[in-house]
Amino acid sequence: MKADLHIHTTASDGSDTAAQVLAKAAARGVGILAITDHDTIDGAVSVTDVPAGLRFIRGIEFSCAFPGGKCHILGYGYDPGDPVFLAALEEGRRLRQEKTQKRIAFLAERFGILLTEEEAAWLRRQKSPGKPHLGNILVKRGLAPDRDTAIRDYINPCRGGAGRIGAETAIRSILHAGGIPVWAHPLGGEGERRLTPAEFNARLAILMEYGIRGLECCYSRYDRPDTAFLLQQAAQHGLLVSGGSDYHGSNKVGIELGMLNADNTAVDSAALTVLQALR
Repeated sequence: MKADLHIHTTASDGSDTAAQVLAKAAARGVGILAITDHDTIDGAVSVTDVPAGLRFIRGIEFSCAFPGGKCHILGYGYDPGDPVFLAALEEGRRLRQEKTQKRIAFLAERFGILLTEEEAAWLRRQKSPGKPHLGNILVKRGLAPDRDTAIRDYINPCRGGAGRIGAETAIRSILHAGGIPVWAHPLGGEGERRLTPAEFNARLAILMEYGIRGLECCYSRYDRPDTAFLLQQAAQHGLLVSGGSDYHGSNKVGIELGMLNADNTAVDSAALTVLQALR
């Protein structure tokens, strides 16, 4: 059975609603899935009617900062009403909103780009606004040929502060809520430089102090050597194995639901030991 434990919806920066994700998963033979929107659980908790034959897991992806730099922490199987977890979500939401306002101010100051009232209102309606939303506005304006170019040329030059919750806070809030925290794409995410083994080990040591319980060893942008290295590290440190596509629908090119490695070969869900811990 196919599994995909890293999926984004319109609650953050995906193009599909939660209902559309579930329908596509069923059509594509993905029998186990988790919705893991950035810094919000709105998409995950909106799922109340799961099609027969699907196993659905509530997820989250916190955008975090820690002494090693930036990282993303996935959380699975949490209690969505836990007060410590909700406080972490609120902090993440506040920081994300502040970062968005800094980026808007940067676009005005550096490039003379002022949002229209309609654009600003649309941005305020987003549960988890970020670079992709601003990038889409710039593309619609005709200022860039695609969103990635818009982000690279107009938004990434903004250095307005971290705007991220602490990784320790995120991990411990997930644990307090009875969930399982997992380090997402631990060798580097989309478009990021791959960490060296030494860099990876230094960051893992910090995250293990905070209580991380798993690694996303199977990931759509990782090749076989990447996955083999991460599986070895998970076994060595007694960590659970997770896997996900990082699906964003049309907002991230070349990633399909259930795609857990770069060559899109099948991954047996039995290899994802985090699923056993969630039973």
